[in-house]
Amino acid sequence: MKRMVWLFLVVCASCAAGPTPKAVYGSGAKVLRLATGSPGELGLLERLVKPFCKHNDIRVEWFKAGSGAALRMLREGVVDVVMVHAPEAKKQAVKQGWALKRTLVGCNEFVIVGPKNDLAKVAEAKSAVDAYRRIAAAKALFLSRGDNSGTHKREMAIWRAVGIRPAGDWYVVTHKFMAATLLEANRVGGYFMCDSSTWIANRTRCGNLRLLFRGDRMLVNVYHALMRCGAPTLAARFLEYLASPTAQHIIAEYGRRKFDQPLYHPASYAGMFDQ
Repeated sequence: MKRMVWLFLVVCASCAAGPTPKAVYGSGAKVLRLATGSPGELGLLERLVKPFCKHNDIRVEWFKAGSGAALRMLREGVVDVVMVHAPEAKKQAVKQGWALKRTLVGCNEFVIVGPKNDLAKVAEAKSAVDAYRRIAAAKALFLSRGDNSGTHKREMAIWRAVGIRPAGDWYVVTHKFMAATLLEANRVGGYFMCDSSTWIANRTRCGNLRLLFRGDRMLVNVYHALMRCGAPTLAARFLEYLASPTAQHIIAEYGRRKFDQPLYHPASYAGMFDQ
């Protein structure tokens, strides 16, 4: 009985403690809590925050979360800042008054990858909507994150434009992050809409896939940072830093040395697509 009570108290304490950061950068006494997905997964966040931590004597706790979950954490006060790419959700957060200082960070793009034999003929598509229509018509295996992330929201917007609600054995929901779903698509030989940064960083691990479609304006993927109402002044300072020449140069060059091309475009380019 005592053991059961002890276990119950441990579980309750864990729940009360809230989510655990995926990583902590810096070692200062002051803490900035930040949620984002792929920029953290691909290492851009670490590269960005290290100079900021050093110059401000702080530490940054990164919580790994897609845009939907990250915005929820911001609203609930779990984090101070988010870097997200769900356009309508970002606007709503600001309109409702619980998020501030919507700051343009940069962008990448979504690309559609799939099996090399491309039975759905996605490589011949004229638009993203046409590509999705071809996949649905062929009932070709398609993987969806299904997690309310910015990627999932964009996917569903394209399906709405096609005029169907995807369902059936051909439509597989993974509930996984970007890289994990990409690698699953490679394993099972399915189609997937992936961000270009994750594709570039992982394509050598995806021998069963190839890039089939890109270039539709609908697939441009713009990132903003937001802070919560009541966040410490450190959060506003970090957003100002993200827009600074120092941070923007990091974004513009990140990945170039390793992959022969940058993984992201800076705000100066992303501004052409910002809404």
